[in-house]
Amino acid sequence: MRELGRIVRLQIQRSSLKTGEKPRRAYDPAPLLAVDRVALGPDGVLGEDAGGAWLVDVHHRAHPWTKNEDGVHGVSLGFTSHYALMRERFGDRITLGCAGENIIVETTGRIAVEDLDAGLALLAPDGRPLARLEVLQVAHPCRPFTGWALGGTVEADVLKEQLQFLDGGTRGYYCRGIGSGIVSLGGRVVVL
Repeated sequence: MRELGRIVRLQIQRSSLKTGEKPRRAYDPAPLLAVDRVALGPDGVLGEDAGGAWLVDVHHRAHPWTKNEDGVHGVSLGFTSHYALMRERFGDRITLGCAGENIIVETTGRIAVEDLDAGLALLAPDGRPLARLEVLQVAHPCRPFTGWALGGTVEADVLKEQLQFLDGGTRGYYCRGIGSGIVSLGGRVVVL
């Protein structure tokens, strides 16, 4: 096992971050809710709010308006080093978690999908195994997020260049929980 880093942000999406109809869809990170603990499993993520209630992420298969009917992206994962790259390119608008990943891990350097092929284990700070993730695919960037990151409507050639920059894992990865467990801030993530 190789350690990637510790978990520095956990969050859920209470509703879709994209609104409107194509081709004029807009991106708004307001529905994101940072939490201290998430329960994850094959169907997606639940986040524990400050009052101890468990809230359903919009990518959980039990959410009434689920965005994960096929079960291939119930959990999303991002890295602080990728956020640093996005912030360098797009500026202060890019804050940790604004792209909507459920779990953000403190890392250095770029993490490619090939680095994650064997799967990941989520560990308690004391090293106790909590859950596992199968990394299914790159979270390909969307036009609404890219336009938002750029601060509004942009020319097609500029948009294409930025979409290419955000692809390949920069915008995160979609995963499936293997088994289930409750993960807290400060936990560790290792490659199996």
